[in-house]
Amino acid sequence: MAVPTDKIVDLASALVMTPVPAGNWLVVLPVALCIALGAVLLMLRGRVSLHAYVAIPGLALLVLVDALLLWKVATDGPVTMVMGRWLPPFGIAFTVDLLGAMMTLAAGIVALAAGLYALGDVPLVGRRYGFFPFLLLLMAGVSGAFLTGDLFNLYVWFEVLLISSFGLLVLGSESEQIDGALKYAVLNLVATTLFLVAVGYAYAVFGTLNMADIAGKSAGLGASAPLITISALFLLAFGMKAAAFPVNFWLPASYHTPRVVVSALFAGLLTKVGVYAMIRVMGMMLPVEREELSLLIALLGALTMIIAALGALAQSDIRRLLGYAVISGVGAMLAGLALGSPAGISGAIFYALHSMVVMTALYFVAGEAAKLAGSFSLRALGGLYRQNGAFAGLSLVLFFAVSGLPPFSGFWPKVVLVKASLDVGAWWLAGAILLAGFLTTIAFARVFLLAYWRPRPLAAAGADSGEAPAIRLSAALPLAILAAIVVGFGLFPEGLLRLTGSAAAGLQDPQAYLQSVFPGGGE
Repeated sequence: MAVPTDKIVDLASALVMTPVPAGNWLVVLPVALCIALGAVLLMLRGRVSLHAYVAIPGLALLVLVDALLLWKVATDGPVTMVMGRWLPPFGIAFTVDLLGAMMTLAAGIVALAAGLYALGDVPLVGRRYGFFPFLLLLMAGVSGAFLTGDLFNLYVWFEVLLISSFGLLVLGSESEQIDGALKYAVLNLVATTLFLVAVGYAYAVFGTLNMADIAGKSAGLGASAPLITISALFLLAFGMKAAAFPVNFWLPASYHTPRVVVSALFAGLLTKVGVYAMIRVMGMMLPVEREELSLLIALLGALTMIIAALGALAQSDIRRLLGYAVISGVGAMLAGLALGSPAGISGAIFYALHSMVVMTALYFVAGEAAKLAGSFSLRALGGLYRQNGAFAGLSLVLFFAVSGLPPFSGFWPKVVLVKASLDVGAWWLAGAILLAGFLTTIAFARVFLLAYWRPRPLAAAGADSGEAPAIRLSAALPLAILAAIVVGFGLFPEGLLRLTGSAAAGLQDPQAYLQSVFPGGGE
């Protein structure tokens, strides 16, 4: 059918008509860079020896891009890019605020550290199976999840990172890895299905999946829509992704099975994507429903913290112990979300950033301890302090940090969360945070006493031949970088506290976020 050519159609209400500022391309560049680099590595699949030379500089460039994005958001406020120039809610939006920018930068740092560590941890056969392409695909999914402004797009990025994590988990094809991958896959697919159901339910109620659009509409719907049901579905789906009690049993059953660098990546990134999604959806889009479910979230957070800390005390394998430490940290983040105050949300964000760095570093420590002593078991470990005093000192710094002891990065978010709990009269939640920290301190003190301080068990010492290997540069460098971050934000937390406080305020009053998506104020 012919269309009259003499009629002028105004597209300004549906399309972006002005040129996009150059700085706004930083919003999508992290995802585009990871996908492009992954494609280059696939084209170089016949020359696996070149993969590291492409991936490591690419990950360093990703950290630079993420840092520039954080600087832009901190300076100019939330930034939005839309696909195909279609304005929201017609087009899919990438919208980044302080929360998304900080999480993206922390993820980039973790990925770069993992890439460096992989130089000595992933053998040639692992690289032939595609370690570096999978790593870049994982980072595309993680970055996309932190940067998207659309619920269905968030589901898509969850699927991207899930597919890549399957590939990393079975790298090597050992029977233990296949067993762990099966447990990991089944539970995460269930969580993804629940997430998709919740997304469909939300679309039926709101008529849109744009996060800013839902945030603007949710308060006006009130009791006329089943928002509590939708919120409970999101809470369950993201709780499974984050490994919160009582759906956390898949994590300690699977995170100890892959190579150390893969476990470190998972501990630093995957559960934090679930926590981020929970904070974004419950904290910004459905704040009234979060308030209604706050007691339930607080109870789940307290149980997650304490039960996981007790689980860590019961472990003799360092990797399993670290899996429970990951879960315990998720409980502290849930406590901040349950409080819902600016201080509570700020503490949860700070703790998430701290956990991303410190848990990655702790898995590296476990890997190097096993290389020095030949085992991950506390029954066989011993004498590590005598073998390498500098490594023992660095390990002790990280043990203090994960336990929430001063003067390291884990201390400040716990202080903020305890004070926020006491401010609203939730003394029992403050007590749970302190108890979990105490139990975690005992668990890691036990690791240090058995693996580092006591002499090497005679049976294990007798099996040694020659001198113990030194710490490799490929492990020492990323450990030093991550430990420096832990110490730096422990001694000088003010800047990060300001950023997390501003991020929390932006979630509670998302007008700047909404204005970025809908500059004219319309929907």
